[in-house]
Amino acid sequence: NDKIGFSVFGKPIMGATLMYAGLVVSLVGALFGVIQYIQVDALPVHPSMRNVSNIIWETCKSYLAQQGKFLALLWFLIAGAMIVYFGFLNPIGGGHGAEGAAPQTSHAMAVGIVLLCSILGILGSYSVAWFGIRINTRANSRTAFASLRGDALKTLAIPLQSGMSIGMLLVSVELFFMIGIMMFIPSELVGASFIGFAIGESLGATVLRICGGIFTKIADIGSDLMKIVFKLPEDDPKNPGVIADCTGDNAGDSVGPTADGFETYGVTGVALIAFLAYALGGGSADQKTMCMQLIVWLFSMRALMIVCSLVSYYITEAWSKASFSGKKEFDEEAPLTRLVIVTSIISIVATFFASHALLGTLAYTGSELKDLWWILASIISLGTAAGALIPEFTKVFTSTGSKHVNEVTNASAQGGASLNILSGFVAGNFSAFWTGLLILVLMAAGWKLSGNDDLTRLMPDAYRDFAAPIFAFGLIAFGFLGMGPVTIAVDSFGPVTDNAQSVFELSRIEAVPNIKEELKRDYGIHADFEHAKHLLEKGDGAGNTFKATAKPVLIGTAVVGATTMIFGIILALSKNKMIVPEGKNIESILSIVRPEILLGLLMGGAVVYWFTGASTQAVVTGAYSAVVFIKKNINLDKAEASIQDSKEVVKICTIYAQRGMWYIFLAVFCLSLGLPFFSPVFFIGYLIGIAFFGLFQAIFMANAGGAWDNAKKIVEVDMRAKGTELHAATVVGDTVGDPFKDTSSVSLNPVIKFTTLFGLLSVEIVLT
Repeated sequence: NDKIGFSVFGKPIMGATLMYAGLVVSLVGALFGVIQYIQVDALPVHPSMRNVSNIIWETCKSYLAQQGKFLALLWFLIAGAMIVYFGFLNPIGGGHGAEGAAPQTSHAMAVGIVLLCSILGILGSYSVAWFGIRINTRANSRTAFASLRGDALKTLAIPLQSGMSIGMLLVSVELFFMIGIMMFIPSELVGASFIGFAIGESLGATVLRICGGIFTKIADIGSDLMKIVFKLPEDDPKNPGVIADCTGDNAGDSVGPTADGFETYGVTGVALIAFLAYALGGGSADQKTMCMQLIVWLFSMRALMIVCSLVSYYITEAWSKASFSGKKEFDEEAPLTRLVIVTSIISIVATFFASHALLGTLAYTGSELKDLWWILASIISLGTAAGALIPEFTKVFTSTGSKHVNEVTNASAQGGASLNILSGFVAGNFSAFWTGLLILVLMAAGWKLSGNDDLTRLMPDAYRDFAAPIFAFGLIAFGFLGMGPVTIAVDSFGPVTDNAQSVFELSRIEAVPNIKEELKRDYGIHADFEHAKHLLEKGDGAGNTFKATAKPVLIGTAVVGATTMIFGIILALSKNKMIVPEGKNIESILSIVRPEILLGLLMGGAVVYWFTGASTQAVVTGAYSAVVFIKKNINLDKAEASIQDSKEVVKICTIYAQRGMWYIFLAVFCLSLGLPFFSPVFFIGYLIGIAFFGLFQAIFMANAGGAWDNAKKIVEVDMRAKGTELHAATVVGDTVGDPFKDTSSVSLNPVIKFTTLFGLLSVEIVLT
């Protein structure tokens, strides 16, 4: 980095300076997240609500501690594979560095550094998940209390503030770690360290996402079914499943997405760095210089996006205050939509400006690359646009104002649960079609832009025909996350609004003696409890919608980014004479008419359906046990369930979540490790199959589930028809949609990335 320079508007600036600036921006972003946490924690809250949120936090803390032990156990499996590869098959350090690089570390220390980076990746996923669940269990009670003031905007502002805190901290910590690896680890170990880091965070995300998804839906289904069986209202304290449901909201909708976002952000960057290293890093001096300049540019873009998200947040906050301040009711989705759109516009403008500043005067082999800056900026902007457009497409099928969701509600009124479920399938299938077309159009545009001479001439001659489009696809995935803090923020909004409803009911604040006088005397609040509940339910509807909008963004990033990582595997294959004999090229080996490729595609698709079945089966089995326990122990004569019964439901959810995760992880791990031994070419087909089958399966399941969820919300909030046959029908649909949207669909994202990442290591082991 200290030898790489840029000319920024005629003034020289070193790459190392930009990287250090990125570290500073990361620290500022993380500090913003911590300050937001302190501000949320300082907000007023009634003791009855604080007590409930503390109980939820204690159960969440126990859950996370258990997952930490589980992660430590699984890490030893991954560590064993890395030790075999980096320690024996392809030794690093001790004279085994890159060509021309002086070895700075012993062999044992080099392997130790890679293992430490994998631990750093796990700890990154785990720690941001811990932070996210901590601030959410603070924000839920503050949001519930704020609703008593009757101000819709103030009620909405707290979960959004909490979400921005998580988003900024997550992205900033990720960027800090990655720049740290780039800057402070010996150069001959950087590539291996990035692979170790990415595998670690991918393992963390896979475990926390799948376990959280199974846990939350066991609790949610168990709690929802009791409402039908015993005619209980939402979040009735008599129901022992409610506390587990609140814990699950955080385990599935906070811990899982936070760890997933951390991994997605990191793995996408690692995929691009690996691509540049494979394509340019081992070439001429000009190629190596260009490789480093593009890597520094990528890190600079990431740092800039943190600033853009922060600026957009404050602009949108001021805009929302001007539009909605003091209003008792408005469209709760509007401020969130504005935040996404404003951030995308500012990010795209900043991308072009910064790319022109850094890349506008670049030269390669003695000639200037006049078009490179705007080509790369345009490709990244396609991804940024996707980050704004995909949520809008998703809302067409999942929002409470959507025709599809209203069709689910109307179908439920006419045909009960049967037509409810069929209408949800319709919404999910159409959403997969249209979202798939959108991603196709964006990738096609990136492909066309990648044909520019200034970009194709950078690529090695042997791969020029397909290397530039693959790089473009990686940049689109990179652009998907250009609004990373905001994407995470609107996703994290949902679990807070969901929990806030539960906290309100479980606190039984309406039954506190002289509560209205107390609220007026101590807090200056003239409480309207019914309106407060209405605000919280509307906020939950908005939260459901935006939880749904984030899912296709993350899964789309996984699939588009996986193509770049698969290219790294293809390059590894192309250098092996047993795979590519003399006189053959890699394109002929990977032809679609090769039986190995076709069989691999079929295998990848088959595994996607096995995985969705296995994860749903884990939910069904656990929910059955939870329902049996609750039916046996519920006491309708008491005002509230015993803490012991609630803890037992949490225990049931945890046991079945970990059991399901263990079997799923073993299958994914063994397939990723074993299939390359069968045939590396077959494995390429398998990776492509699991990515593309997984994309459509995940979008279908996520959006069908979102439609069922918000159809129930329309009945509860807009129609105020709780306890009716219509409500019972929509509850059935919602319980079907629960594992669709919050278990199977979302878990495919880390599974695809883990399979591709660990597959890279597995193929290298086979070839070695």
